[in-house]
Amino acid sequence: MYAMWCAIWLGLAGGVAPAAAQDFTHWQQRKPHAGETVPHQSWDDLLARYARNGEDGITRFDYQAVPAADYAKLQAYIAMLENTMVTDLAAAQQMAYWINLYNAVTVRVILDHYPVDSIRDIGFGWASWLKKGPWQEKLTMVEGMQLSLDDIEHRIVRPVFGDNRVHYAFNCASIGCPNLPPRAYTADNLEAMLDAAARQYINHPRGARFVDDKLIVSSLFQWYAEDFGANQRQVLAHIKHYAQPSLRQRLQRVNAIDDFFYDWALNDARAVAQ
Repeated sequence: MYAMWCAIWLGLAGGVAPAAAQDFTHWQQRKPHAGETVPHQSWDDLLARYARNGEDGITRFDYQAVPAADYAKLQAYIAMLENTMVTDLAAAQQMAYWINLYNAVTVRVILDHYPVDSIRDIGFGWASWLKKGPWQEKLTMVEGMQLSLDDIEHRIVRPVFGDNRVHYAFNCASIGCPNLPPRAYTADNLEAMLDAAARQYINHPRGARFVDDKLIVSSLFQWYAEDFGANQRQVLAHIKHYAQPSLRQRLQRVNAIDDFFYDWALNDARAVAQ
């Protein structure tokens, strides 16, 4: 009875029932030899049109330039993904599917609230004044299950696929986040793009850098430390694995991370143009 009243109260307040009430084991299903593919050309086109690669190595999105017609294309692409039976896909197809859905929904939520200085300034429901961001809001529905961005990342992709490189694929619309990928993930390019994203991020100052001989790395390695290793030594080993020679040489001389940093400013192309 208590759980029922909690669910009713959350619904009236504009919230959702706790994620624990949903059965996320459903998403462990897959078809090992699935032949069906998911068309991602619309997402490719939108990324080619609005993702801007900066001289500083950061990819920004030109949210201000998106007209109603292209917003409709984004909506149609997300609707197509929502109507896809993802459990009928093979593992690599599923992983690519979830990454693209996460990134496309994130772009949509920014467009729905633009202009905004940071994704953390976006709030929903009765607690919108807290402005914690959109991650726990149910923003999409797949196979009849309402899902949040947190559901996709933490309750589906991380536990189901167990690949720490997904942290370099998900884009949270922030400067500190790994770049929005230049094209859609697919089963065919998944491995190459995940490796490229890991190398690109770790070798950029927002991934790992030295300041006065102190090693400062992205807060991703703090928030999700368990995905990268059991201790800092193993986290450093992961970073070294993708580091270019000059960075790797400096990393060989350290045994611990000195500090963590993350820039939550919106990855807005307009900010550079001004």
